[in-house]
Formats: sequence, structure tokens, C-alpha cells
Amino acid sequence: MKLSQQNAYYVALGSSFAAGLGLGPRAPGSPIVSQRSQNGYPQQLARLLDVSSFADMTSSGSTVHQVLNGGQWYIGPQVDALGPDTRLVTLTAGGNDVGYIGDLMFSAYRNRRGVLGFLCRLLWKGPKSLDQRDFDALDTNMRATLAEIRRRSPNALIIVATYPTLLSTNARCQELGLTDDQIKLMLPVGEKLAEITRIAAVDAGATIVDMAALSADHDVCGNEPWVNGAFPKIGTAFHPTFAGAQAMAQAIFSRIQEVSGALVS
Repeated sequence: MKLSQQNAYYVALGSSFAAGLGLGPRAPGSPIVSQRSQNGYPQQLARLLDVSSFADMTSSGSTVHQVLNGGQWYIGPQVDALGPDTRLVTLTAGGNDVGYIGDLMFSAYRNRRGVLGFLCRLLWKGPKSLDQRDFDALDTNMRATLAEIRRRSPNALIIVATYPTLLSTNARCQELGLTDDQIKLMLPVGEKLAEITRIAAVDAGATIVDMAALSADHDVCGNEPWVNGAFPKIGTAFHPTFAGAQAMAQAIFSRIQEVSGALVS
């Protein structure tokens, strides 16, 4: 498989949930600030497909706006890797646009005893309500990004994967590190993020892999979680585990076979 930065057969776009933050060695040639792992779902998917060329542009901390326009540190637009020969594009992003994962992390830190908890309570006002988050901007940027992907790579299969489920209505466990009130506040944020992503993808004619639904029994408190809780021994808080990234890669791989059969790379 040839690693490429432009006009690759498979181009992966997105934030840390795609980049594989905390899932092992950094992907060769990737920017340090992107924290892009060799074990993120795009890397695993590329190996499953054995594609001829692959550009993993995912970057931890990226917003959908930055996927399209650049501006995350010194990193340019992720979409610049797309070209007319691109045949597969995956996109997983949006959580950073509405402060989803950051607020989960800081909420858990705020509940801790000691210096970390004290500083969070002192310096952080707390998570925003649902109405305070700019979902309209997320929707606009998601639609603009999908339109630009289609413009640059008109023959590509575009797959949009939603974020895996982190919280569920009845789930309560020590691993979450959150109070009941915090869970009730953050639960609809994840649901709204998934809803906007689904609708924008369908309207753009993209193919959905609904990890929010597929992982419903694999949240932080599940018997076989695909995502970490607040203070994992391995990996990153409120991010996919290796098993979660593997499940995402396999779900997308299976969807590709359903939609277009075996991709010829």
C-alpha cells in the first residue's frame, strides 16, 4: 500500500475518533499535533481493503470546519488530499464543533478530588446546555464539507461514520466518572450530533455507517465497551478503544461490500 498525500485511492478525513488518539504508535509521516495512530479505524480499514494508495488526513482536535478549510495549528484543509482518482472517502467528525468530548472530559475531571478537580472547579464554568451549542454551524459545515468532497472526487464512495455511543439512558458506572445530572445534560448532545450527521449525509447522497446505533450495547458501561470511560489505564478518555476502532473498520468494510462489492484498488 502506497502512502499518499494527494489524489489517493482512499482518503480518510476526521477528528480524533477517526485518528485513533491513544491507540498506539503514531502513523508514519503524520504530524505530531494530529496524534494519528497506526490503529485508528482508517488505518485498520486500509489494511482490510489492501488499497493501492491511502491518505490518512485525520487529526485529533479537528472540527468539521477545519476538515474543509484548515486552520488547525499549521495544518491545511484535510480535503486537499482528495482528487479525481479517489474512490473511497471516510468522514467522522463533529464532536469538537459542539464541545462534546471536551465537556465530557472536563465534567469528569471536575468531579475528582485533589488538585485536578480543584483547578477544574476553579477555572471551568461547566458544560454548556444543548441550546448553547452551535449545531446550526455544525450542520452548515457538514453539508459544505460533503459537497466539497463530491466536487473534488465525483466518483468516490463517500462513507460518513457517526461517533460510537458513549452514554446511554440507563447506564451508570464508576468508569463514566459523571454524576446523574451531568449524564442527563450530555446525553442529548451525543444524540443531536448523530442526528445532524445522519441527515446531512443522507441529503448529500453519502453512505451512512451508523456507529451510534451499532454500538448501542457497547457504551462505556457495556459488558464489552468499544469506548473508554473517564480514566482509562490504556487509551484516551471518552474515545474508542482498540476494539472500538476495529469494530468501526469492520462495520465500514462490511458496508462497502454491501454497497459496491469488493472495491478494486
